[in-house]
Amino acid sequence: MRVVIAGAGSVGRSIARELLHNGHQVLLIDKDADDVQAGRVPEASWLLADACEITALHEAGLADCDVVVAATGDDKANLVVSLLAKTEFGVPRTVARVNNPKNEWMFDEAWGVDVAVSTPRLMTALVEEAVSVGDLVRIFQFQQGTATMVELTLPPDSPFAGKRVGDIPWPGDSVLVGIIREDHPIAPSRDDSVEAHDELLFLTTPEVEDALEAMLSPGNRVPRGVEG
Repeated sequence: MRVVIAGAGSVGRSIARELLHNGHQVLLIDKDADDVQAGRVPEASWLLADACEITALHEAGLADCDVVVAATGDDKANLVVSLLAKTEFGVPRTVARVNNPKNEWMFDEAWGVDVAVSTPRLMTALVEEAVSVGDLVRIFQFQQGTATMVELTLPPDSPFAGKRVGDIPWPGDSVLVGIIREDHPIAPSRDDSVEAHDELLFLTTPEVEDALEAMLSPGNRVPRGVEG
């Protein structure tokens, strides 16, 4: 797989190292890259250019790449790179970094973004996931559609603790895809049970999240609402 990464800061370089380790071809684009930065990821190809300029993207060969990652520290630049990658070069998949959570609403198909990765949102989710029992935590939202990945640690007073997966009336558009019990992952079948303090992983939709949380975790909770 050939991947072009716009932005050779710490985030872009880290992504490049992981992709190179997995055997992919990587080109890093940065208008401020220098020999010191290039030396940190010598296995990658480098292009000293402004990724927001279409001539630079032609030089980078975007028409022949499989994925474009917009990983700069500037949300405006990441949106421009994603839009050009989709509309001018027909790149199959674009992944864009969101630096400011207030800008998340723009990172969608209209701007050519297939997957938006919000570092602040991910960090918040990981903090909540680590300390919350009974609270539904959104881990990830898929940009192509309305699906989300959520996690809930089942509280001891849940009416479904100890119940078989197949006997639980899950809300529509909700799929239990994994159980983590005592640090061990379980691929749930209808005959498996869910136990207190299990970490339950679901694929669902924003419209169903409140119903799912209310069903599994009793008590009065403030609805999170549906994000636009």
